[in-house]
Parts: sequence; C-alpha cells; structure tokens
Amino acid sequence: MPPESSDHISAESPGTSADPPPGASAGHRADPSPDRPADPDAFRAQFPVLATRSYLNAGTEGPVPRAAADAVRERLAADLVDGRCGPAYHEAVRSLAAEVRAGYAAVLGCSDGEVALTGSTTDGINTVLGGLEFRAGDEVLTSDEEHPGLLAPLALARRRHGLRVRIVPFAELPGEVTARTRLIACSHVSWVSGRVADVQALRESGVPVLLDAAQALGAIPVDVRVLGCDFYAASGQKWLCGPEGSGCLYVRPERLEELSVPWPGYASLADPEHPLESPPAPGTARLDHGFPAAVRSAWALASLRTLERPGWDWVHERAASLAAWLADALAERGLEVAPRGRSTIVSWRVADPPAEVERLARERIVVRFIPRFSLVRASVGAWSSEEELARLVELAAP
Repeated sequence: MPPESSDHISAESPGTSADPPPGASAGHRADPSPDRPADPDAFRAQFPVLATRSYLNAGTEGPVPRAAADAVRERLAADLVDGRCGPAYHEAVRSLAAEVRAGYAAVLGCSDGEVALTGSTTDGINTVLGGLEFRAGDEVLTSDEEHPGLLAPLALARRRHGLRVRIVPFAELPGEVTARTRLIACSHVSWVSGRVADVQALRESGVPVLLDAAQALGAIPVDVRVLGCDFYAASGQKWLCGPEGSGCLYVRPERLEELSVPWPGYASLADPEHPLESPPAPGTARLDHGFPAAVRSAWALASLRTLERPGWDWVHERAASLAAWLADALAERGLEVAPRGRSTIVSWRVADPPAEVERLARERIVVRFIPRFSLVRASVGAWSSEEELARLVELAAP
C-alpha cells in the first residue's frame, strides 16, 4: 500500500488490492423502504448507462438517472401541449427553479438566499471576477493544477485590470499569500490529481477565497459555512448528474454587496418596472443567469432527488472509499498514482494517455486523460461497483 499523502484526510486505511473493494458499511446504508435504496445495486440500477459500460467520468459529465430523463419528457410534453406563456407557466417555472435552488443550498450547507443559479462552474467564476473591483497591480493567487475554466477568466481579468496572476504548487498555496494578494482562486478538489485544498489555512490568511468546486460539490461533503470560503462556484452536470448548462454559485452574505452584477437583466432588478433606477434584487439570486429554463430545472431537480434519496453521507462515503481502494490497488500494480486527498478522483501516469483512454474504451471502461500532465483519470462515484474497479486495475497498463 502506498503511503498516504499529507493531504489525505481519511483516518482509516482504505484497504489494499488483496482485499475486495469496500462497499458502504452498514452504518452508512439507508434503511430499507420503498423509496430509499438499501444497497449499492439498487442505487446503481437507477443509472441505465452502467448496464453497458464502466462509466468513470463523472468529473466531466455525470451519468444520467432514469428519473431525470422521465422528468425532462414530462416537462417537454407539458410545454408542447400547454405552450410556454401565461401566469401558470411562469409560476411553474419559477417554482421549479426555487426547488433547484433549495436543493443546491442543501448540498452546499447554506440558505436558499445565498445561492445563484448559473450555467457552469466557469459562469460562477466569471460572475465573481467580473463583479469584484480590482486595481492594477492587485495579485490573484492560484495553483498549478487549475482547469482552463478558472484560468481563462483570470486571464481576462489580468488583461482588463492589470492584475498579477501568480501560480504556485497546489499544496503550497497557503504559504504563498503576500500583502499584495487580493484574492485566492483555486480548486477545492484538483481536477488533475484529486488533492483537496487546505481551505482552513487559506481562510486564515485573511484574503478572500474563491473556490472552483467542479470536482467537489456532490462528490465530497461540503459545508460552505464551515469552510468559511467567500465564493463557491460549482457545476450541475458533473457529480450532481444534472444537465449541461447548470450550476450554482454561493456567495458569503458579507461579500454580496462587494459584487456588482456583471450581466444585469430583468431578474437582477428589485423593481423591473423602473429598470434604469432600480437597485439590485435582494439576495444572491440577483446573480442568476437569466430566466430559469424549465427543462434544465426539471432535470436538475430529479437528479438531486435521486442522489438525496439514499442520503448524502452514504453517497459521499461510498464514493470516497471506492476511490481510495482504486488508488491503492493501482499503486500496488506498479502504476504511479498522483498524490490525492479524500476525494473521488484517481489519476495515474502512463506513457501515452490518449491511447490508454482509447484502449480502455474498447473494453467499455470510460475514463479520460488530463492534457499536459500525462495522466489518466478515473472519477469514482457511489454508483460505481467493486467489480468494475477491480477489472480496471486488472486492465490498466503497467
């Protein structure tokens, strides 16, 4: 078994490849009932794609629950017959959006009024960077394991405001804060390696913290109030198994008035009847991206309910335990596994990552490679099975 990295926060050994991959312990299983799956197989059965392949790429796009497809069909059927106008339609659309907002808030650990509905993690990041006031020479500190979805908005802010964007090793972020640092912008969980940021140390620097939560929300336990971050931008289509074009942004209430609304519109106004004079609408909903799409909300809500039903504790613990086993088993096979934390991402180094991804795809194992890092990455969810992970270890190129 490889030694645990310094950012691995599990207090228990995840097992070795000599042992079977760990399922959820009895303490984490939901009680049997008609609407609460009692075991991993019942949960897994709700994702049809898993009947045909080992789908280990939720870090890009999560598997679609059957309930989400049903909800989309029902919503489209209603719109087809009843049209998309009138008070009843608009009330239904707003009600769906309110339920989605509440669902995101529950996973985030905050109130509904602290959540904006966005189209992606990057939308949330752009909202923050576009809404803050910067001065030439201000420094934004980020890491060497960031996704283009964070780096591209930083590049625009650098051109527009004359910012200094300083890149340091992911694990060294807390110690690199200086008097010039205006903002720390980094991943909560690295999309490259699965490392988990030391958010407490970042927060103790006293500098505002913007977290890219694309590989965190839905994948690991999150409580933004305990984290103490200022801004938390997340995706809906990854670990929450929602549609493309969905996501959310948490803003700490004390920071909301520091943000202007980068793209104001009807919903961002307190008084849409007098748009030129109106102040912003109350709460973080002023940062919503446009009028909520009914189909998007129906899908997102159905997926959230699918994940909520067995309990988030069970979902998070099973996924993390399976991922920890996979990381150890690959290392024992002789593969170089990237240092990681208690997350759902497992990456390992190979000579030709695109070829390895293609080879595994022929075996009906869906993983991805990480450009520039020579890594293949598996995203392990609570829907993953012990058998498919053992097969991946057997087939992985040494």
